[in-house]
Amino acid sequence: MWSGQPHPDEGHLPPLEAVPVPWKSVGPCRSHRESPGGLAESPGGEEAQGEEGPAAAQLDVLRLRSSSMEIREKGSEFLKDELHKAQKELKLKDEECERLSKVREQLERELEELTASLFEEAHKMVREANMKQAASEKQLKEARGKIDMLQAEVTALKTLVLTSTPASPNRELHPQLLSPSKAGPRKGHLRHKSTSSTLCPAVCPTAGHTLTPDKEGKEVDTTLFAEFQAWRESPTLDKTCPFLERVYREDVGPCLDFTMQELSALVRAAVEDNTLTIEPVAAQTPPTVKVAAVECGSTKTCALSGLARACRHRIRLGDSESHYYISPSSRARITAVCNFFTYIRYIQQGLVRQEAEPMFWEITRLRKEMSLAKLGFFPQEA
Repeated sequence: MWSGQPHPDEGHLPPLEAVPVPWKSVGPCRSHRESPGGLAESPGGEEAQGEEGPAAAQLDVLRLRSSSMEIREKGSEFLKDELHKAQKELKLKDEECERLSKVREQLERELEELTASLFEEAHKMVREANMKQAASEKQLKEARGKIDMLQAEVTALKTLVLTSTPASPNRELHPQLLSPSKAGPRKGHLRHKSTSSTLCPAVCPTAGHTLTPDKEGKEVDTTLFAEFQAWRESPTLDKTCPFLERVYREDVGPCLDFTMQELSALVRAAVEDNTLTIEPVAAQTPPTVKVAAVECGSTKTCALSGLARACRHRIRLGDSESHYYISPSSRARITAVCNFFTYIRYIQQGLVRQEAEPMFWEITRLRKEMSLAKLGFFPQEA
């Protein structure tokens, strides 16, 4: 049978791998048929090729080993280079991470400092706002107190001071308006209408002094009136001006000159500052200030004169909680001075709408009251 593989006996050459052929140069092939001599030489050539085969194979193995070693060396060098590169990159990344961590720590510190400064500034602003609010509330309270005081003074002005046109005169300050049973018998209390319309209203009579304008001669002192007019052009409470300097010297000073000099000076300063308060004392109320009797007095001793008198009033100086009990005579002297200062304050504030002469006679009447109180005359109602 025929098979697909050629048989060696059919004239085909065996494969090259089966027959080792030495590497030699062969000349050009002349023909497929050679001489028998040529065929006889072939067995010798095969023996030579068989001897050189193991050496060539060993050489090939050596070459392969050397090439594999070279490849390993080159691979190891390449891997070392890559490792060095990776280490360098890792080191750079570590340095970058360290730098970034330092930046982060610095930013965190700055953020904490900024937060602390902001909180401190906020607390400072809150404290300042609270202080300003407290100051504003205090000023508002003081302003309201001043407003109430001014309103009370205006009311008192309408009812007590502007006696030239009184809407509702105070009967305690004007005993001539009291009923006959309370005022007592008075002598002829007649006034001429012409004089009462141009001059100051009737003088408050005291016990035993019932002089009336029509029977009492009046004449304006030109020196005093000139000093008053000069003061009226620019009213002031400065005691160095000629008008007030004369009143202080002749009336205010002697009227407030009590036996207790130290307390007298305090009372005079409180009257000038308009901070003195006079309060009535109930009969059953005991003294509330536990101090020496000579300094503050008691309900039976006047703190200003030091005399044993029945004290139905007490005074308080400014915002002090101490009270000083005074006799009716001392109260009359203090009240006379206070009335004078109240009237000139109203003139300074522009609340008195009168001509110069009626204002001058009203001030003269107030000076007369200070003089009488200084001499010991005071109303029994005090």
